[in-house]
Amino acid sequence: MTRVVIDTNVIVSALLNRGGSPAAALALIAERRIIWCVSEAVIAEYREVLNRPKFRHIDRQKIAALLNFAAAGDVATVTTVVSRSPDERDNRFLKCAEAAAAHYLITGNNRDFPERWKQTEIVTPAQFVRAFRIKSARRR
Repeated sequence: MTRVVIDTNVIVSALLNRGGSPAAALALIAERRIIWCVSEAVIAEYREVLNRPKFRHIDRQKIAALLNFAAAGDVATVTTVVSRSPDERDNRFLKCAEAAAAHYLITGNNRDFPERWKQTEIVTPAQFVRAFRIKSARRR
């Protein structure tokens, strides 16, 4: 089964726009068609960002449900040090992807990530949804 790590900006986008590619990626997780890989540091970032004052307009129950769902994902134990991204906060996603042996890291912020990290392909939500649909169609 496809394993993914999801950057915080994708989570925020999915909560703000239920019709876009970020929401479609989360729907695949909810349908149990892909595995959401997280780490303690990734969950902590989700929590910190989603509780910022600028996101107070997002339904608190939706945020709580999403955080609970994330915590129920495949929690990877990170043991490596990574400093590949110029944005130190983004390195936690690379570490998580490596530890979880994720196939994809989904982000709306490609400029701070390499195209690939070890076995993980770095893609936008639209690229991921398109690739997943193509892969699923081939299996039929």
